[in-house]
Amino acid sequence: MVVINSIEKGIVIDHITAGLGVKILEFLDIDTTKNTVAFIMNATSSKYGRKDVIKIENVVDINLAALGLIDPKATVNIIEDHLISKKINLKLPEMVTNIVKCKNPRCVTSVEVNAPHIFHLIDKKNREYKCDYCDDIISMKEGFNNEIIHKQWLHR
Repeated sequence: MVVINSIEKGIVIDHITAGLGVKILEFLDIDTTKNTVAFIMNATSSKYGRKDVIKIENVVDINLAALGLIDPKATVNIIEDHLISKKINLKLPEMVTNIVKCKNPRCVTSVEVNAPHIFHLIDKKNREYKCDYCDDIISMKEGFNNEIIHKQWLHR
């Protein structure tokens, strides 16, 4: 059995759909030289069958909209003094900015380097978002591998 100690201050992202923890870690781009990170993949869950869990020490400022976009079933627990001080149930955000990249080559975001990528939720059931500029529709259902913008891409 693997034992992972509790953290004094930080966050625990729990109930992540099994397999999506890697996508969340990629997006968060946590500096592992300064922060302790525990990543548990495919853990047994009485609620979901299988789940991923991420514990990050000394980090509490994360983009909840991005996490909700990647996995709206996940839960974020804010930890202070080894206790859960706040529990946040994620949901699909109504609007996202600079989290998803428009793939339409004729979209203004493809030409204007500093144009923000803005999308609005149009279909909650199918997790579909529409680009504010060109009305292109993307689905954030399973298999959205290249839709999430990596932080490195934003700083080019």
